[in-house]
Order: sequence, then C-alpha cells, then structure tokens
Amino acid sequence: MALKYYQLDATQVLAQLHTKKTGLSQTEAATRLQATGPNKLSDHKQTSLLTKFILQFKDLMIIILMIAAFVALLAGEGSDAIIIFLVIILNAVFGVFQEAKAENAIAALQKMTTPKSRVLRDQTVQVIDSEDLVPGDVVLLEAGDIIPADVYFLEANALKVEEAALTGESVPVEKQASPLPAKNIPLAEQTNLGFMNTNVTYGTAQAVVVETGMATQVGQIAKMLTEVDQTVTPLQKNISHLSKVLSVLILVIAAFIFAFGTLTGRESPLDMLLTAISLAVAAIPEGLPAIVTITLALGTQKMAKKHALIRKLPAVETLGATQIIASDKTGTLTQNKMTVEQFYTDGQLKPAAQLKFQADSKLALAMLLANDSQQTPTGLVGDPTETALIQHFLGQTGFDWDKVCAAYPRTASLPFDSDRKLMSVQTGELLLTKGAPDELLRRANFIEEAGQVTPLTKAKRQELARVNKQLADQALRVLGFAYKKLAPADQLNLEAEQDLIFVGLIGMIDPERPEVKAAVAEAKQAGIRPLMITGDHMDTARAIAIRLGIIAPTDTKGVISGAQLDQLSDQELVQHVGEYSVYARVAPEHKVRIVKAWQSHGKIVAMTGDGVNDAPALKTADIGVGMGITGTEVSKNAADIVLADDNFATIILAVKEGRKVFANIQKAIQYLLSANLGEVLTLFLMTIFNWSIFAPVQILWINLVTDTFPAIALGVEPGDKGLMDQAPRGLKSNFLSNGVGFNIIYQGLLEGLLTLGVYLYAICWPVHQDPTLIHQDALTMAYITLGFLQLVHAFNCKSLTASVFSKQIFANKFFNWAILTSALLLAATIFIPQFNALFHVSPLNLSQWGVVLLAGALLVIIVELVKAYQRTKK
Repeated sequence: MALKYYQLDATQVLAQLHTKKTGLSQTEAATRLQATGPNKLSDHKQTSLLTKFILQFKDLMIIILMIAAFVALLAGEGSDAIIIFLVIILNAVFGVFQEAKAENAIAALQKMTTPKSRVLRDQTVQVIDSEDLVPGDVVLLEAGDIIPADVYFLEANALKVEEAALTGESVPVEKQASPLPAKNIPLAEQTNLGFMNTNVTYGTAQAVVVETGMATQVGQIAKMLTEVDQTVTPLQKNISHLSKVLSVLILVIAAFIFAFGTLTGRESPLDMLLTAISLAVAAIPEGLPAIVTITLALGTQKMAKKHALIRKLPAVETLGATQIIASDKTGTLTQNKMTVEQFYTDGQLKPAAQLKFQADSKLALAMLLANDSQQTPTGLVGDPTETALIQHFLGQTGFDWDKVCAAYPRTASLPFDSDRKLMSVQTGELLLTKGAPDELLRRANFIEEAGQVTPLTKAKRQELARVNKQLADQALRVLGFAYKKLAPADQLNLEAEQDLIFVGLIGMIDPERPEVKAAVAEAKQAGIRPLMITGDHMDTARAIAIRLGIIAPTDTKGVISGAQLDQLSDQELVQHVGEYSVYARVAPEHKVRIVKAWQSHGKIVAMTGDGVNDAPALKTADIGVGMGITGTEVSKNAADIVLADDNFATIILAVKEGRKVFANIQKAIQYLLSANLGEVLTLFLMTIFNWSIFAPVQILWINLVTDTFPAIALGVEPGDKGLMDQAPRGLKSNFLSNGVGFNIIYQGLLEGLLTLGVYLYAICWPVHQDPTLIHQDALTMAYITLGFLQLVHAFNCKSLTASVFSKQIFANKFFNWAILTSALLLAATIFIPQFNALFHVSPLNLSQWGVVLLAGALLVIIVELVKAYQRTKK
C-alpha cells in the first residue's frame, strides 16, 4: 500500500509530484491545469432555465387550472383560456427570475471571498488566482493567508493554522515540516499538512500543493453533501396541503354542478361543462402561487438590505416559524476579535478603558514589542491575541507604533512554544517577556509597582494568583508580562528568562457583539429559544452566555460539553435536550445530533454554521444559516440563508420579517379564498335556482382585477404591532389557523349572500319593464357588486381581528393605488360603452349604484361587528 503524504519527507513528496522546491515552470503549470481542472469546488449541478420553468407547474392547483384552460379552449372560450394561461406563465417566469436572482447573489458573495496565492513559478514569486493552482506548485504562506489547496509543508516557521472550519478544532494548530510515520492519523493531527480554506494565524511557511479542487479534504466533504436530504419547509407543506384540499373541493363542486344541470335538463352538456369550468375558474385562486412568490420575493429584498441573503424563497417564511436558533459563538454572537478587557498593574485591577500608559511603561513595551504582529495596508496581521495587544493602543491619541518599534529595535527573540508557554524579545539591553502567568511567576523574583522594583514576596504571589483566578473565572484569557535588564555581553537564551521583574496581568476575551444582547432578549420575548454552540471551553462559553442573557448566572445545568454529549445515546439526548442552552467544546458533527434531537420534539430549528463540517447540520436543520464573511463555500451552498455580516442580530431581524411575511400571506389567502368562496356560492345558487349566471369572461375579469393587485398589496402591508410578542406558531399551524378558516367561510358566505341580495333587489324592483333588460340589469348589478365587495373586503383583511379603523387605513400607498386601479378596471366595463357587449353588461343609474355601495357598506359593518366579538374572546 502506498504511503500517505503525511508519512513522507519533503524529498519524497517532491519526487512523487514531479516538482522541485523552486516550483514549476509556467508552461508545466498550464499543462497540469488542463489535466486537473481549476482549483475550486464544483458548483452545484445547475438546473437549466427550461427545467426550472417546467418545475414551476408541478403544483396540483396549477395543474387543475391548466386542465380547465384546455377544456375552455376546446369549448371555444379562447379568451378565457388565454387569460388563464397568461396568469400561469407570468407566475412561472417570475419564479424562475427570483430563483436565478438569489443564485447570482450567492455567486457574487463567493467570488468576493476567492483568494489570491503567492506561488513560485519559473523560480520567481508570482501572485495568481488560487483557482489556477495545480499539484506540484510551491506556495508561500504567512499570517493572514488562506491556505488555497491541500499542501505539504516544506518549511514551517513558528507556523499556526486555524482549522476550525474543517476539523472543528477551536484553537490554531501548530504545524511542522517533518514526516509522521504512524498510520491512519486523524485529520486534526496531520500536522505536516495544510488544508484548503483553513487560515494561517501565525508564522510563515513554504508548501507544495498535493491536491486541488474536489480532490482536497474540503472537496471530499462537499461530495458527501449530496447524500443529505433537503428539508421540506413549513410553507411548502402548507401550500401543498391547501392546494390539495382546495382542488378536491373544487372538483367535487364542479362535478356536482355539471351533473345537476345535465340531469335536470337545464342546459346542454356542453353549456353545463362551460358552467362547471367557470365555477372552477372562480373557485381556484390562480393568483395564490404568484402572490406567495411575490410576497416572499419582496421579503428577500428587504432582508438583503439587512444583510440576510435568501437562497431559497420558502426560507423567508420558515424563519418566522422558528422556535430554536442554535448559533455559533465566535463571530456571530461575539466580535471574533480578541479584546483587552482588564489590567492588573501597580497593585490595582482596572478596566482596560481606564488605564493610560506612559511611552516608556514596561508593561506597554512588553505588550507592544514581545509581539510578532505586522502592519499591512489591510490592517494588523498575526495571532489574534497579539494583534489585540497592539489594537489596545491604536485608538490612543498620539500613539505611533512605528515610532515605538524604531526606538526599541528587536535584536533577538525566543519564540513562543507550547512547553515554556512564554515568548521573549531583546531590544538593546532590555528583555521583554510575555506568557502564561503561572510560568512567568515561576521565573519572576521581583515586581515593579508605581515605578519601584521590590522583591516578589509570598503574600504578593498569593495576591497575583488570586487575581489570575478571578480573571480566569470570568472566562478571560490571562497573560502575564515581565522584563529584565541585561548586561551588554548577555546573550538571549532560555537561561536569560530568570530573575524577571513582573509588571502586570491582562485579561482578554472575544467580546459579545453590542447588539446581540438585545437581540437575544427579543428572541426570548418572541418565544424563541437561543442556543450557543461553540468549540471553546465550558467556562468561556458559560461566561459569554451569561453576559448575553442566554442562561442565567444561577443556571448550573444549562451547559454541556462535547465529551458529555458523546456519553449520551441519541434517545437520552432527545430526553434531556431541553435542559441545555449552551454546548461547549462541540465538534461540528455533534450539530446534526442536536438539530435532530430538537426536531424530534416538533420544533422548527435554525442552525448557523461556517465550516465545511457544518454543512450536513445546515441541511438537516429547518433553516440553515451560513456565514458570508467567515463561511466556507460549502457551508454557504448548504445554507438556506447567508448572513452578509455574520451577526446573530441579523437573524432576529430576519425572523421578524419572516413573521410579517407569513402574516401578510395569511391576509392575502383570507382575502382570496373568501372572495372566491363568494363567487362559488353565487354561481352555485344561481345554478340551483335556475337564474341567469355569469359569463366566463365576467368571472375571469373579476378574478383578474380583484385578485392580483389587492392581494399583492396585502403582501406588503407593514407588520402588525406586537408581532414579536407572540409565540412561534409551530409545525401544527397553517394558513387557516388563528381563526382564518372561520373568517374565510363566514366572509365568503357574506359576500355571496350580499351579491345574491342585490340580484334579487334588481329583479323585484326593476327600473325597466322589458324582462330581458331586467335580467341584464340584475346580472350587471350582481357582477359589479361581487367585484366591488371584494375590493372593499381587501380593507377588512388588513388585519385578521383588529378593526380596520384602528390602523392607518391609507398608510400603504401601494395598496391604495392597487385598489384604485382595480376599481377603475372593473368600472370601465360598465362606464365605457364599447366594453358593454364584450362583458355582457349594461349601464346602471345612480339608484342602482347606490344599492351596490350599500352592499359594500354592509359588508364592512358586519365584519367589524364580528371582529369586535372575536377580540372580546381573546
């Protein structure tokens, strides 16, 4: 069996890859690129535009509507069929457009994160796109670089690599340039290899590329993602269920009307078929898929402005139903930036903001100079702990780091290592040391306080130990600092790190984002349970969780570690998952277990992630939330939503928008279905009583002008007050919950009865003597009443239970224009003589219009009375 790369030495690796330490030639690299392909992860299998277009027609309600259109076409009702087809095609085109728009947004985000690489080509250093790397290329790496492919380290100088995205290891891994002879070494322990999309945090390296693209470790995991099933969202379930119920009812009613009319001999089978088709057209809310799509699309646009990019439209609504938000800590709940919080110096412990240093302060010099950070045009680069020490001074007036470095040039250094846990530098005759407090105090015999150096007594050591523990108990990372004056002939070596003069301690932490605490409180107010998932230690996780309000300071059971999770079976985790709000030292593979445990309780779970190994959990969750800044391409592709700012508070803003979207879709559905029920009832009773019935073109015109614009306008209504004071609706809720089903039924019946009442009024109190004109007037009044009632009813649907007069009725300008436009289009069929014959209507006088307006007023009054009664029952 061939040896694996980590088992080989540098000479063997170079020979196996047919390359040299000086790199490839440009010609050879081009040849290899043709053979291996670009160094990038394969894009998702792109669905063709034609396939996307066809998939828009898979909804059962759309299929039935298409059948009705074909039958109408065969029956000679060409105009009806054309209008139906136009509505269907418009909806399909819009769906394809929005899906493509979302994909393009993600592609643009991925392109922004594509790094460059420094590579040896033709024995010179060149900067190329990482996509152009090939096996055998020799790359140069330094702190701040993203490793562009899987590499073998030929040289590693104090090299540390952040591999959390791949292995879940939360602290940087020390790398080496020597073979590892053991077999089957875990990925996290392959210390002579670097992996694609991991980050160099410290040191420099020269490495040879061993694998690129889908052959890398990241690529192998990307292939596995195709095996994870995609979760069906609550919105998709609701629409599917509603479509099936409506379709069955429509078919039953239409079949009954056809059979009734044919058997009683009222009309010929063909005429009754046309009547049944008209009824089907009236009953099917053909605008519903378009309304839902448009409302979701408008929601995605608003979320994009708030840094939440939606990859899949249904995810907008699903967010509104979220009950659990499991969030990464670093970068999402926190700033992903180590910050100095507290100082202990001169015998006092103070907040960092209160302490100002003199230019020659030994503590300041130790922080600044015992430090390998580098200033680049894009900012500080280096180990996060060390850059934080520099960052503490950058905001101070008059501070000039370059000036300090010039005044105290480094003449020698002892790099940090995991055994000593110290770092020392020499500048002239001054030795400056930083490191773990325990190790530092072991080598310190003196202490400087208020400019005076005195022996380090036992009592003072005990005090320093107490302060160190006090800071550590707050989950702060504690560093100690010391110095020593060297003789001119002294050489910097390990023996020099003795008899040090202790000058201070600092406590550092990756602080919480300032807006997250309020977002956590808002989530809890909304009935959403926030969880923290992190690879950090339990103490750090607990401290941040307390500071954010995720757990209470007195909560002793809310934190569990990855090791403890491993001891629980899946069944035990399901039983106890509700006890934990913080998961510490958790590997990415634990996330799937956590998601499934909560889902087994019927909870809708949103999960954040940025690493490659997070991708299966992102797909398993009801809502996968990827990170736009720190996230890998694999995690972004697996996510439903990508946060452009990696901020937990953005998730809560998106939840609020998702709730508003659902509420608005619910309003639109109540409006559409109650209006269509009114049409069905009117046609049904007209058929039963052997009255004149609406022509198909009248039904189509009413549907076209009253369904589309007002329903879309309801989809952009401002969110109701108290939207985030309500508990999540959960999996069992649907569009007909919270009284919507009852509202649809009584309001639809009311519209139908008022329309028939106007019809009977016109028959009983005619303005003409000619029976033909009487029936034509009656049908015209019923036609315009049915359309007018629907437009008036749109105002009722602005709120499910609140009085329309309690809201700013005309605040939604789009709604106002939609109602006005629809009213004009409806009235035009009567007021414009040329349209009268086309729509089988006749002009009406003022008294007849007065009856129509009275019917509209009665609808508003009755609905307001019912709403008032409903509010008393809450």
